[in-house]
Amino acid sequence: MGKEHASQEHGHDHSGAGGHSHAPVFFSKAFAIGATLNAFFVATQIFYGLTAHSVALLADAVHNLGDVLGLLLAWAAATLARRGPTLARTYGYGRGTILASLTNAVILLLGCGAIAAEAVGRFNNPQPVAGNVVMWVAAVGIIVNGATALMFMKGRQGDLNVRGAFFHMASDAVVSAGVVVAGLLIQFTGWLWLDPATSLAIVAVITIGTWGLLQDSLHLAMDAVPEGVDLEKVASMLRRLPGVIEVHDLHVWGLSTTENALTAHLVRAYSDDGSAVIQQACEELRAHHGIGHATLQLETAAGAADCELRPAEIV
Repeated sequence: MGKEHASQEHGHDHSGAGGHSHAPVFFSKAFAIGATLNAFFVATQIFYGLTAHSVALLADAVHNLGDVLGLLLAWAAATLARRGPTLARTYGYGRGTILASLTNAVILLLGCGAIAAEAVGRFNNPQPVAGNVVMWVAAVGIIVNGATALMFMKGRQGDLNVRGAFFHMASDAVVSAGVVVAGLLIQFTGWLWLDPATSLAIVAVITIGTWGLLQDSLHLAMDAVPEGVDLEKVASMLRRLPGVIEVHDLHVWGLSTTENALTAHLVRAYSDDGSAVIQQACEELRAHHGIGHATLQLETAAGAADCELRPAEIV
């Protein structure tokens, strides 16, 4: 085709600049402790929710069960993400962290539907509630969920998995505080409708927070430009590289919840080996745009047209 290319090169971020690196921040101990504490707490909530006839406690138990599953999924995905690439999976297993986040969001939303249906039924058929039991069990939840959230606080900015874990644990602590208030009010007023009303409030809190996690997860799963990456700024930076007169076939996507990748064709006014340009581009992408994996193809103006994307031919 008469194209003149420099050899393709990959620029990889091993330093974790901008929160992106080959090895995601690994909260192994936090995942283990958090999942164990919440599993015991879920069992406690289910037992006392049934004995106290509290749909609010059962609702929170379903939510916390979703969090346990989410923590386990995130833990497994983070563990897999540490494995290196293989011949079959040349990017490794980092994408599992995206799938874990997506699955976590779906589980929580399904749980919300079940909780809402049960709460609405309780309005029509109110049940006696042991407000004192509800209050003390929920108080334990404040401690369990608050302590777990603190373990994920440090990494919440750089990893969607960790951010999801932090958000759910922190929101659980707030929700548990709401259940304590409901238990106190039921104990002093006898208003049984407060129990299902609290459950619906819990559903609203979970749904609002989970919807953002679902959107972010779907965004990454569909290979959209990751949040925090400005494609126009990236393109502008590449056009300012020495000798570059055009940029095309520019793609940026998430390899995982912590790593971003880029491919681009750079059209240059003159031909050389391009090593200095590629090195400069990779350094700037890593330092200023959070992109640790860059594949850049250098082309001359004469050959660039042959690389433009064309519609697939109908056979």
